[in-house]
Amino acid sequence: MQAQKKIFMQKAIELSMIGSKEGVGQGPFGAVIVKDGKIVGQGHNQVVALNDPTAHAEVMAIRDACKNLGTFQLNDCEIYTSCEPCPMCLSAIYWARLGKIYYGNTRDDAAAIGFDDAFLYQEIPLPHTERQISIEPLSREEAHEAFVLWAKKENKTDY
Repeated sequence: MQAQKKIFMQKAIELSMIGSKEGVGQGPFGAVIVKDGKIVGQGHNQVVALNDPTAHAEVMAIRDACKNLGTFQLNDCEIYTSCEPCPMCLSAIYWARLGKIYYGNTRDDAAAIGFDDAFLYQEIPLPHTERQISIEPLSREEAHEAFVLWAKKENKTDY
């Protein structure tokens, strides 16, 4: 089993090398999602190439696995990623309900080469008034109507 885990991690590392070798439009991150001992999704960082700040390796792998499996939840799956997930990717992993995370490099390793997410970890617990990006509530009553309708809806898919 340990040998198989190393094979999956090696694939994630191989995907991370795309950005390191080709460089243009891609960062040095890769990820694969595994279900029942088989890779069902994979991705590498394409933030610049796609002009998409959410196109991190883990998010790309989640999108690929969900498409391939025809589902929005990956609770019977594991993710192997070349680096400890950033806060966005970690949140996506939780939303996708992945069962386990294996990672190679640490967030400190990423910070050492210019990918420093420490400020995000610091921002999250701050009150809205102390965050670097201004955030304020607006039109809550009108917005809340969608929640009221959702709560009453009988034919909904919970997630």
